[in-house]
Amino acid sequence: MKLFSAGLTLVNVATVVALLLGILGGGLDSGFAGLALIAGTAAAVVAWIYSESYTLRSAAIPVATGRRRSKRAQPKEEPQPSLVLAPRRVWHFWTWAAAALFALFALRSFCWLLYVDGPGLKIQSPNNLGDLSLHLTYIKYFANGVALWPDNPIFVFSKLRYPVGIDLFNSLLLLAHVDLVRGLVWVGLLASLATFYGFYRWGGPFAVAAFLCNGGVAGYEFFRTLHFQDYQGEAIAWKSIPLTMFVTQRGLLYAIPAGLLLLLHWRRKFFSAAPNEQRTATSRGLIPWWVEWSLYATMPLYHVHTFLALSVVLGCWLVMGTPVMRKQIALLLAAAFLPATGMLWLITDHFQAKSILAWAPGWLESDPSFGKSIIRFWLVNFGLMLPLTLFLVGLAIWRMWKRCEEQKKFTLTTPVAFVVPAVAIFLFAFFVKTAPWGWDNTKLIIWAYFIILPFLWREVIATWFWPVRMGVCFVLFASGFVCLIGGLEVGSPGFDLVNRIELSRVETVVRRIPIEERFAGFPTYNHLLLLSGRKMVLGYPGHLWTQGFTYPPVESQLQALMLGAPDWRERAKGLHTRYLFWGEEEKRAYASSTQPWRDKSAVVASGNWGTIYDLEGDPAASLH
Repeated sequence: MKLFSAGLTLVNVATVVALLLGILGGGLDSGFAGLALIAGTAAAVVAWIYSESYTLRSAAIPVATGRRRSKRAQPKEEPQPSLVLAPRRVWHFWTWAAAALFALFALRSFCWLLYVDGPGLKIQSPNNLGDLSLHLTYIKYFANGVALWPDNPIFVFSKLRYPVGIDLFNSLLLLAHVDLVRGLVWVGLLASLATFYGFYRWGGPFAVAAFLCNGGVAGYEFFRTLHFQDYQGEAIAWKSIPLTMFVTQRGLLYAIPAGLLLLLHWRRKFFSAAPNEQRTATSRGLIPWWVEWSLYATMPLYHVHTFLALSVVLGCWLVMGTPVMRKQIALLLAAAFLPATGMLWLITDHFQAKSILAWAPGWLESDPSFGKSIIRFWLVNFGLMLPLTLFLVGLAIWRMWKRCEEQKKFTLTTPVAFVVPAVAIFLFAFFVKTAPWGWDNTKLIIWAYFIILPFLWREVIATWFWPVRMGVCFVLFASGFVCLIGGLEVGSPGFDLVNRIELSRVETVVRRIPIEERFAGFPTYNHLLLLSGRKMVLGYPGHLWTQGFTYPPVESQLQALMLGAPDWRERAKGLHTRYLFWGEEEKRAYASSTQPWRDKSAVVASGNWGTIYDLEGDPAASLH
């Protein structure tokens, strides 16, 4: 736990210090990157010293004995499952199996996240072509020394609108002379290790398996085809969390382990870790207050949906908790208000971003892409998990009601304290759309899913005979397991991202052009300019749509410029661009262009990758 806390603190403090230095100093360089990493390391040492080890008392994991209890042995005051405390550091078979599967996933996904294959750069996952390209743009953009908070590299009339915390950290590694690919690989692997540890401490091997093998019933197609593949890919909305979110949504590399650490800390601080264990609301918890505050207050910089989910948890406890508990939570929320608001102010273009909240009940059940009846939609997506969760909610509330009735006072039980916020998170995601693409609400739903896992195991599944437990776990995870193994694309030749030789040459050429300058070119996810960390008039339309931009009018202006409209110079000025890139993508997309700039603008550089024109330069000054 000490190392867990220290590692997350290092990343967080280094990133936030880099942000502040970049704002005050007009951009990052190797010196600022070194200072930020030193500050992060120093904070990590302090966090390691003052964080608690995860002792037997706090690591109590309830497991079923597998024996039938006599009715006489049943406690009269409150029904309790037959539980024992798992010894500390004793791993049983299923823990090793879950760890091995997690290692297989992490090594395959991140060692081949981005790799060299001849003259090309390739990626392992087809889900990641667009996402990784955008993250590479941000990493290179920060490393190029752009003044913070920067203009948006993929939209001309906006500041950057994205929670880029983990990309900012990778840019520090790049400025510290860590190879880009190695930096991506090691951040992914270490984040995987932290995530595994967080889930193991949160809910044991059951929670680890639930993260890796989520899914409904789509994967059962395997028993007909006997072929491993990601059957969840396009068929259902509740897709594989590891494949479609953890690998592609890089903010989750930090947000999931950090969120789990906060949940672990709050469970120990405010609630009992095991049945009948008494704990006061003034318990110190696992981490010092400043680490708790810093992880929570800066979460919007990494992942807004995780910050929202954690805030719902705290808000529910503010209503349901004891007076002492409410006081501590109110103090945390008050202290986090200004820094969290500041982070949101940055990543929403100073609150000028168009609101993306909209009333849209049903999540994706009405989406024609998943055209099924309502009942079939939920059963296909969640399978047995849905009825089990409903049973857990009812059971937890009933047990708390019985306890309150017997004690003649309200006593908030641990299961209810966590299940109620999980339900609140799910209902919010069910009724309110938080992004233009409804599927993005999955970023909230996963936290409702994560929160209930230890209680679903302890309060429900672990109380059954072992054959029943085995059968239930098989039904819950077999489909997701099939899709995970199939989605790892073992033996696949990979997917082309970019020619690294051409990319290197373009990076060298544009280094002579100020980082503030913007380029006109065809908007695609893997454009050589974007992957060099340079600004374009427009980036990939899919990214623009998911970030809430109304981009068609700008796209129309860009197309007119690239086709050589008579007023092309005025259009270029209106788009705040001085330079134009003409390469293979532009030749295909704008084949009918008259290219009037060829004789009326200066050529900055040219090669087999294309040509860069200075639209305001003298043609006589062109480089040949």
